[in-house]
Order: sequence, then structure tokens, then C-alpha cells
Amino acid sequence: MSEIIRRNVKGLTSEFGQYFSGKRVLVTGSAGFLGSWLCDVLAGSQAKVHCLDNLSTGKKDNLEHLEGKVTMIIGDVEAVEFEGRFDYIFHFASRASPEEYQQHPIKTLTANSIGTLRMLELARSSGSVLVYASSSEVYGDAKVVPTPESYYGYVNPVGPRSCYDEGKRFGEALCMAYFNESKTKVRVARIFNSYGPRIREDGAYARALPKFISQSLMGRPITIYGDGKQTRSFCYVTDTITGILKLAVKDRVDGEVFNIGNTNEITILDLARIIIASTKGRSSLKFLPPAPDDPRRRCPDVMKATKLLGWSPNVSLEEGLAETIKWFQRGITKDDR
Repeated sequence: MSEIIRRNVKGLTSEFGQYFSGKRVLVTGSAGFLGSWLCDVLAGSQAKVHCLDNLSTGKKDNLEHLEGKVTMIIGDVEAVEFEGRFDYIFHFASRASPEEYQQHPIKTLTANSIGTLRMLELARSSGSVLVYASSSEVYGDAKVVPTPESYYGYVNPVGPRSCYDEGKRFGEALCMAYFNESKTKVRVARIFNSYGPRIREDGAYARALPKFISQSLMGRPITIYGDGKQTRSFCYVTDTITGILKLAVKDRVDGEVFNIGNTNEITILDLARIIIASTKGRSSLKFLPPAPDDPRRRCPDVMKATKLLGWSPNVSLEEGLAETIKWFQRGITKDDR
């Protein structure tokens, strides 16, 4: 584990260790970006962590340093059987990069439908708290920005992104069905664009921010889809994980949905320029045809999370980028995981 991650995880375990010590916890998608951070915090909190991942997009290297401290299970969330009960289930198994999930639409849908059904049934029978990792993608090309949880969304149900959009929307509906029918202790986190150490920058797994950092550090052109005037809001990983854990341990929020994201809206074009400056790079900008159904704006309203969870993001884009760039500069090697 790199010193950057170790330092950040230590702060999170100090805050949340009291809640998870001795608890039996399942994390699906555990070798992925957010899943591996959750496993680090939970393992550091002396929880009995079971890590499930089929390694389709997650990297085993992300968890190698936890060998002997967690139970690692390689398999599909749609098929693996579990014995015993869990106190907490974090269901994060799903492809998340648009280019990558469009290459694997069926598996993306089944992880969020069949996989979610199985995790909900496990939570119901265990009496577990289940945190479902939904996404800002459920809002589609939102017409209300900043977007509150009450907004129903503007989504193309048969478009190229629908395997993810509709998979997450169905997963949310299934969570609400279990809550309404059997009072299963479900909580839904609508996660907006998150970034930080361990986020993938390679091939179809890459999203804009890590791809821009990698391109700039290597002196390659920054590739921007469309005119670059589309906006996103980027939340540093420690803020995202803090929101997720606060949601897990808070009383009286079963059946509730919360936006977890940063409220600083920025254009993709400005993001590229900031990254070039932050890396002291000289990359040019290369504009490509716009991606189909790409939302024009994305920014969360987090007033509900602030009021009910006592959570709001506090890491600025400049601070988060500095940490992320330092991690990329070290080189993505086994020692940096």
C-alpha cells in the first residue's frame, strides 16, 4: 500500500473503527477502486471482511497487502453462495466505465439485477445493513442541476448507456421493494464521479480524469469527446468513502437514497487544462466525436446527506488532484497498491 493511501485510510479507520470492529462484513466488487478502499478501512477497523470479486475490472493487486487479514473470494456475485450471516453488506460489484460496460452490457445488467437480488436476499435473511452502490447515471441527462434525490431522471432506456443506467435504476427499485415488503435494512448511495489513487487509467476501464492525468504525464494529447463544455463534479475518494460509511452506520435511514458527490461543477475542457498545469505538462488537446447520450451537465445536490448524515465533501479538486497525480507519478506498480 502506498504512503498516500495508508495515510488516508488511517484517518478513515480512526473515524469509523468503533462501528465495524468485530463485525462480519461482505464487500462485493472488492478489488475495484472504491471496493478496495472500503476493504482497507474495514480491515483496519478489525472487521471480519469477506471480499468478493470476479476480477473482470477489479485488480487482485489492490488487495494483495490484505492477504491473511481478509477472506478473498473469486467469483460472480450472481452465483457465489455464502454461509452464515453478515452485519453489513456493501454491494459494489459492477462495471462502471462507460466504454467498458458498453462492451459487456449483459454482465453489467446481471450484476445489478440478479446480483442485487441475491445480496438483498442475503441481507434480509441475515438482518444485515445493505449499502447499494448506485450512480448519478440514474439521472441520465438531468434537466435539474444541481440534481436532488427527488429528481426522477431523463434516461434513454434503450440507448448505449442503458445497460448501466437501467441496471442501477432496477437495482434501486429492487432495494425499495425489499425495504417495503420485508423491511430489509437497505440504503442507496447515488455516487457521482469519484477519483483518487487506484482508479484505473488504462484502456476501456479509464474515465476522463485518470485518462487525462496519464496522457499529460506521458506527454500525449488529451483526448476530449465532444466540445468539452459538458460538466462533471469530481469527488475525492476519501470524501466518497466517508459518505458511504456514514450512510452504513447511521440509524433510521433504511429505505433512503442519498447523493454522494462533490458540488464543484467543472467543464471537461477546464479539467483538462487544470490537469496539464498541475502535472506541468505540455499536452495538446485532441477533440473526438461526442459520445452518444453523454449527459451535458452533472452536479449533485447534497443537502439531504448534509442534513441527515452530517456529511459533505471537504477535499478540493486541487487537493485531490495533487494526491492523485503523486500516486500516478510513483508508477502503478505492485508496491504502490
